[in-house]
Amino acid sequence: MDTASGKPDRTLLIVIGVVAALVIIALIVVFTRGEPAPLDESTPEGVVQRYTAAVLDGDDEAALGYLVPEVADDCESTQPGLSDDVRVTLASTTERDDTADVTVTISESSGGGIFGTSEYQYDVEFTLVRTSSGWAIETTPWEFAICVESTP
Repeated sequence: MDTASGKPDRTLLIVIGVVAALVIIALIVVFTRGEPAPLDESTPEGVVQRYTAAVLDGDDEAALGYLVPEVADDCESTQPGLSDDVRVTLASTTERDDTADVTVTISESSGGGIFGTSEYQYDVEFTLVRTSSGWAIETTPWEFAICVESTP
């Protein structure tokens, strides 16, 4: 405060205004980040991205559309083996003429513990084949399996 007039100091008001503006900008950035951009669906990575998103969302019908027809047709639905707090990131892709391997890193978190949240990561691989309509998933890691293998 200015001691002579009893009014707040102009510099203090400017600093408070700048801090308030920075807080508002930070909140806007945090709340508008959204989902990562979808990869091209005609690529093996794009197919795996959409399949894993469908599995994590519990949309088995959409996920089945990314599997090779032989697997999708014989599918007996099951729940995938993932926790609720999971993050999936692309690690690598090996593409050949008619097949591809897409490796993703799964990061799972578990709460609690005296030192806070624990997280562990590991890589898993999807095998894809090129079909007349594009790439389709032939094998999935057990964590993302939505179909039970039927025994004869």
